[in-house]
Amino acid sequence: MPSVSLIRAKGYEVEALSERLEALLAPMGGMARYVKPGDRVLLKPNMLTGSRPTKECTTRPEIVYCVAKMVQAVGGNPFIGDSPAFGSARGVAEANGLLEWANKIDLPIVEMHGKRYAIENQDFDNFLLSKEAMEADVVINLPKVKSHVQLTVTLGVKNLFGCVPGKMKAWWHMEAGKDRQRFGTMLVETARAISPQLTIIDGIVGHEGNGPSGGEPRELGVLGASDDVFALDRAMVDVLGVDPSQLPTIVESTRLGLCPRLSEIDFLANQPSELSIDDWKLPDKMMPIDFGAPRVLRSTFKHLYIRFIREPFSAYATR
Repeated sequence: MPSVSLIRAKGYEVEALSERLEALLAPMGGMARYVKPGDRVLLKPNMLTGSRPTKECTTRPEIVYCVAKMVQAVGGNPFIGDSPAFGSARGVAEANGLLEWANKIDLPIVEMHGKRYAIENQDFDNFLLSKEAMEADVVINLPKVKSHVQLTVTLGVKNLFGCVPGKMKAWWHMEAGKDRQRFGTMLVETARAISPQLTIIDGIVGHEGNGPSGGEPRELGVLGASDDVFALDRAMVDVLGVDPSQLPTIVESTRLGLCPRLSEIDFLANQPSELSIDDWKLPDKMMPIDFGAPRVLRSTFKHLYIRFIREPFSAYATR
């Protein structure tokens, strides 16, 4: 039976935030349950963009800082990694104030580099995923609660798409984006391959409306955590009052037997109903996952992918 911890939390003042994060993880066994001395621990925040630093588009630096301190306190060696949609991880971190916080505790920020990994799904042979994520001893997923113009809401599962490096994210939007189910399956299988040991979601202030970056901040006052990213996403959807059938990640993780029903989740602190809101704003208008790109553009992406990404890896695999 998967377990989820949900608690109230207000503001990002570091001392109070550290206390709330400790309280969040306490019924789960604390950070020491997930991180052992000497472990290399990837902290994977949402680092979408540096262009709107005051609009809560990314995981707050204070969350990353406090979690890193918790990891260090139990003997782990944390580092930050992501593959932002726009710019470099370091550049986005600097624009959003994360670099300043990271420097306070000598917390490295790394760029993602791709490597091919086999996927246990008949629809996919392998994925190009971040070797920094796949080879870390522990992955702590740190998503932000946001509405999303293509996927309705983005939570823990979607945040792990940031472990797909470089231009492969654009390729997936073009290749699988014309099929909502296939794109959802790809996101779910990416999350299953990364398999984070712990997900802590930043829902203190979310981003509603035309997300993931074009909406507005919305105070929620919620922190959530689980060692089951699919269970945590299912719980947070209920907190937001969003129909789970609108989220491809929920639909596909349910179809694949990965997403539990609410009745199958052990809630260690608050129930979703105790934290729920009834006026969360979804996008004004949904956008096609492939951005409505014309056929010629999709064809060009496919040609470039086959020429410069798939074939070199295929040749390497036969050596």
